Amino acid sequence: MNKKEKVQFVIDTLEELYPNPPIPLSHTDPYTLLISVLLSAQSTDARVNQITPILFAKANNPYDMIKLTEEEIRAIIKPVGLSPMKAKGIYGLSKILVEKYGGDVPSDIEALESLPAVGHKTASVVMSQAFGVPSFPVDTHIHRLMYRWNLSSGKNVVQTEKDAKRLFPRELWNKLHLQIIYYGREYSPARGWDINKDLITRTVGRKSLLQKKSS
Repeated sequence: MNKKEKVQFVIDTLEELYPNPPIPLSHTDPYTLLISVLLSAQSTDARVNQITPILFAKANNPYDMIKLTEEEIRAIIKPVGLSPMKAKGIYGLSKILVEKYGGDVPSDIEALESLPAVGHKTASVVMSQAFGVPSFPVDTHIHRLMYRWNLSSGKNVVQTEKDAKRLFPRELWNKLHLQIIYYGREYSPARGWDINKDLITRTVGRKSLLQKKSS
């Protein structure tokens, strides 16, 4: 199986398993998605989805958010971890959105990346899921699976994103990155991985990994 065939097998298998993958973070608009994605750093989507209703009941837009203090935000979001940094980022970016963008989240990746606590992955998720702009946010699941599938070197997420964008059709990026995340969680986790349940890796993956798991 050559690389082109591997890519098509991945696409076909994921489409069969996850024809309509939902966005895992609960949100109602670009702002609440941006805050949710920021909160998800080194946390789980499930934990974030438990906390955001509490936060958004007090402030679901940047105007109301800056009426809170960083300490008040921090107290609410503490269960998701890294609360001092995240609270500072939420307050800081909300202030900028009010002062510079009229309260709107910009639909430009460079503008998003210039906001406090917003990195490339967070900006890419917002571009993809809020604005429908083809993007390929790479999280730990995608980084792990692209390596296991022998579609990327696994050196770093920057290279993984370049490889994903090079190999997969642009029109599939927004859906495919969600499909890979769901597949990783269900069939190819970092811990407790059973290659016998991991159809894609068994079919297209690295021989070294296959041999290691079968030994």
